Amino acid sequence: MGPHPAVAAIRLAVRRVLHDVLTEFHRHADPHRPAGAARPPAPAARPRYAEAGAAGAPALPGRTALPERPDAPLVLVACSGGADSMALASALAFEARKLSVRAGGITVDHNLQHGSDLRAAEVVARLAAMDLDPVEAVAVHVGRDGGPEAAARDARYAALDAAAERHGAAAVLLGHTRDDQAETVLLGLARGSGIRSLSGMAAASGPAGRYRRPFLQLDRQTARKACLVQSIPVWDDPHNTDPAYTRSRLRHEGLPALEKALGKGVVEALARTAQLSRDDADALDTWAAEAELSVRDETGGLECAGLYALPPAVRRRVLRRAVIEAGAPAGSLFARHIEEIDRLITGWRGQRAINLPGRVEAQRQGGRLVIRQS
Repeated sequence: MGPHPAVAAIRLAVRRVLHDVLTEFHRHADPHRPAGAARPPAPAARPRYAEAGAAGAPALPGRTALPERPDAPLVLVACSGGADSMALASALAFEARKLSVRAGGITVDHNLQHGSDLRAAEVVARLAAMDLDPVEAVAVHVGRDGGPEAAARDARYAALDAAAERHGAAAVLLGHTRDDQAETVLLGLARGSGIRSLSGMAAASGPAGRYRRPFLQLDRQTARKACLVQSIPVWDDPHNTDPAYTRSRLRHEGLPALEKALGKGVVEALARTAQLSRDDADALDTWAAEAELSVRDETGGLECAGLYALPPAVRRRVLRRAVIEAGAPAGSLFARHIEEIDRLITGWRGQRAINLPGRVEAQRQGGRLVIRQS
């Protein structure tokens, strides 16, 4: 008899991602080896955990000796202790045993709740009990820029980036589900930031695709059920039900109200919208990168006449790219900024220079758009 359907679903999702990581890892390790070619045999394995009674090694009850594979890629799971990330950790631990993958885990202590350090230590113990190695807790300081949710997210990703670099990880798995994707799309829609915001979270993102999200096609209940049937203890973060947080209100009030008004299937539809929007946004970004070359003069400046001839969606992407290249932080650059610059092209009436984040300014001078730091 096979595993419970929920367990089978999470394992399959992780297995697919691990196969992708392995393919990319070996391609980079041997760029001249044709895709699909057989790899040379791995060196003889030795136990990661010594058998009970071995000299100098304590007995580790309940653990299976796993081989060390120093030539194999390391994949870390970012784990908060909640159902989504614990389900992900369990699936990674199971699948890594069958593949040439080393598996570890990281938990981030945001120091936002009393006893968070003890909770982080519990998560580390649970990850270690799954035979993940290395495992560690990383404490961070959460600032205030962008609000509490954005500040916590920035601190968390900075810690995960540092951990991935420190351990030489090929990938970091994140437990975002289809429900999280639907919430992200709605938040982007509320901000009115354009099609890229409606794209939600990518299956792979970060430097060289470091962050992988295997569960974007699975709902939150599947992950929770997988923990339940495997008797995996989980921790429910009280922040997830705190109405002071926008995402929490959306999760417990907004989405249920939409489903009541529109019927079931809203989450699936929003996740599908994210994928379609991402495909469109990627295509427009590629078009903009090519179009930018055609609207720069011999000095590298942007020609207003060439910009004016571009479709608005392409032109605004060219402008955004140019402003970021000039030094404006991407996270502080909003649609209203790009619209103001766009009016220098489409509604020129002698406007003064436009001040932008990062001490960048945009100004029209003699048929050219000049974007530079002031």
